[in-house]
Amino acid sequence: MAIRKPTERGEKSAAMAEMLADFGTTTFKPGSIVEGTVSKVEGSDVFTDIGYKSAGVVGLDEFADPAEVKPGYKFQVKLVNLEDDKTNMVQLSKKAADDQIRWQKVLERYVEGCIVSGTIKSAVRGGLLVDIDGVEAFLPGSQVEVSPVRDLAPYIGQTFEFKVIKISNERRNIIVSRRELIEGQLAEKKAALLGSLQKGEVRKGRVKNITDFGAFIDLDGIDGLLHITDMSWGRVKHPSEMLKVNQELDVMVLDVDQERERISLGLKQCTENPWNSIAEQFPVGARVSGKVVNLAAYGAFVEIAPGIEGLVHISEFSWTKRVARASDMLNLGDEVQVAVLSVDAENQKIALGIRQTQDNPWDSVQDRYPVGSRVKGKVRNFTAYGAFVEIEDGIDGMIHVSDMSWTRKINHPSECLQKGQEVEAVVLDVNTKEQRISLGLKQAQTDPWSEIAAKYAVGAIVKGKVSKIASFGAFVELEDGVDGLVHISQISDQRVEKVKDALDVGQEVEARVVKVDRNERRIGLSIRAVNMTEDEVRALESDSAETDATSANTVGSESLGALGAAFDEAFQNVEWQPGEAETK
Repeated sequence: MAIRKPTERGEKSAAMAEMLADFGTTTFKPGSIVEGTVSKVEGSDVFTDIGYKSAGVVGLDEFADPAEVKPGYKFQVKLVNLEDDKTNMVQLSKKAADDQIRWQKVLERYVEGCIVSGTIKSAVRGGLLVDIDGVEAFLPGSQVEVSPVRDLAPYIGQTFEFKVIKISNERRNIIVSRRELIEGQLAEKKAALLGSLQKGEVRKGRVKNITDFGAFIDLDGIDGLLHITDMSWGRVKHPSEMLKVNQELDVMVLDVDQERERISLGLKQCTENPWNSIAEQFPVGARVSGKVVNLAAYGAFVEIAPGIEGLVHISEFSWTKRVARASDMLNLGDEVQVAVLSVDAENQKIALGIRQTQDNPWDSVQDRYPVGSRVKGKVRNFTAYGAFVEIEDGIDGMIHVSDMSWTRKINHPSECLQKGQEVEAVVLDVNTKEQRISLGLKQAQTDPWSEIAAKYAVGAIVKGKVSKIASFGAFVELEDGVDGLVHISQISDQRVEKVKDALDVGQEVEARVVKVDRNERRIGLSIRAVNMTEDEVRALESDSAETDATSANTVGSESLGALGAAFDEAFQNVEWQPGEAETK
């Protein structure tokens, strides 16, 4: 109980002495307390003599024991009014005197901050009324317990100790708190317990609260945090998977922050770390079964033992399939067979593989697809340089753009292939180490250039459609896959500044073959040479035959005769491909 200061005690004692000094005096004034003597009792009225010129009446119900009220009985009363207008008698109140005397005694005994004992009488709006030495004190609902209390009824009739937090003499009001008293006691207990905790020791606790990141454990007076990562050596998605409120358990003290009053606890540390013997339990190369416990974009985590998880990277899912996401092949809870690829006990990491538990189809792919063999498959995907063709589940071969056509230069595989199209190709190369198969589309077909030289002889007049226009000339499609080039100088007898001014894509033209180069797979055409004389044509054919005899397979500049020596020089400097159409 708090000790009152001497000055306060002296002041309150003086007030009591002053009040009692009025007893027995002949000075009567309203509000004073005087001694009265019972003169007679009639029914419920107690006639009382206070030594004044007239007597007063006190109700019998104001006495605790009406049986002891008899003539001559003395007691203290409060002088309410000297004369009543109706009865001409003094108005007295024993109850008011008792209340005032009790209040003065309370003031004498208790001060703000001291500890008092009281009994809870009843519930009122906002809290409870407490009887302290006959005086009612108010206990706010928020001050009943440390935590909020919804139902106050169970507290009525119980006796507790309280801390006086406010006394108002003017309003004759006392406010008490049980919460502050409990908090003070808990603070003392907490400080003592905090000082006694040692890192590494195991303590008994009770689960007080569960959150998403962990649980708060009551260590008999102080709370510690058990983080979710310290609950198990394995993966825990939510603390509620392992713990329940009010559950009792043993926890290890991991850290104590005396200044911030924070305690870190561990549950898994109370058991042996399974990673200490991981290398012996799961040697590299071992095959084990496990359960998929988590999926990420880059792989799957597989639990191979309680508290032991390994990562299967997406690159280790299949020998042949390209896996974009782990969820494309696995689901949570799946049971899988895995092989141990590496073990890092220090960092608690294990690399696992699924494909290592299966035969690698690339080990025998060379036997199934020897160079020169023909294969069929569907076009699966394009790149800028070629097309991938699936020849069996998970095995692709690549057709380079240079191996797509005998007659045309292909800039992009979409020019001659479509996704999903089934094609036949020839195996050109197999690289098992790099897991690559090279295929040829044109090699599965007859090379048309073996017949083109005879079909399109130098000097012959041919017809075709302009397929593409470039700055240096126009490509004319003679037949499917066979193009000839009309150089800008061979479009007209008149000077042509821009090809698009003279020709349009899709326009049908007639031209004379002036050059055939089997090695370079080129056909030179001339529109202006269509009108050559028979002698000029014979000379052109003769020169071409002589050139073939030298195995050059080209028409030299001197053999062009009337076409002019400058044509061949310009023709040879042209990059032979259906270039982009001229736009300027």
